[in-house]
Amino acid sequence: MKFINKKIIKNVLGSAIALSVFTGSAYAQKITVTVQNITHGSHFTPLLIAAHDGTTHLFQSGGAASANLQAMAEGGDTSGLIADLDAAGAVHSSASAFLAPGSSFTSAELDTGTGNNVLSIVGMVLPTNDGFIGVDSWKIPTAPGTYTMSGLAYDAGTEANDELLGLANAGGSGNPGAPGAPSGSAGTGGTGVAGTDTNQTVHVHRGVLGDTDPLGGASDFDSRVHRWLNPVAQITVTVTE
Repeated sequence: MKFINKKIIKNVLGSAIALSVFTGSAYAQKITVTVQNITHGSHFTPLLIAAHDGTTHLFQSGGAASANLQAMAEGGDTSGLIADLDAAGAVHSSASAFLAPGSSFTSAELDTGTGNNVLSIVGMVLPTNDGFIGVDSWKIPTAPGTYTMSGLAYDAGTEANDELLGLANAGGSGNPGAPGAPSGSAGTGGTGVAGTDTNQTVHVHRGVLGDTDPLGGASDFDSRVHRWLNPVAQITVTVTE
């Protein structure tokens, strides 16, 4: 009986050690993320790509935007969200420049460690009032390989989609107007497309309308350049051990 008990104990301990090793390695992945802008004429402000734990969110569809999300969605400022990620022990990579239509950005390699097992991505879409490309807490696969998905644009629900440019302090949180059109194709003198959103939570963006009047009309955006519908990005995640 003593011999049998020792064997059982040895087997149980061995199984526990094996399980511990497996569990530790299951989420200790290294990933790189490539985001391609698939719009016709819109740009993305410098992207923020992060691996973090499942309790952390940069945004949640159907929830109210945080002040830091609002700063990113209305003006492309990711500093507040980066501070949130650092406080949560996340790992992240940021682009250093705007992402032009058709162009791609690949993140630095992110070592997810044992707890940062979900992926989030944000970056403002320009020109918009408070539109952003967003991925919220996508579960990172444990198996090495290449995974692709479409990236949607979301509306932060914090500003009316008036599609107007050139307003004072546009891009600052709570200030109306889009901060710019990097393509340089926009007009002026628009009267405004839409008033305050009835849905003031984060929701799927309904897209840009624009018009073809460079000196008036409802919108300052050129519909021949800036018009888009979802999705707005192609995302490729490469997982390695």
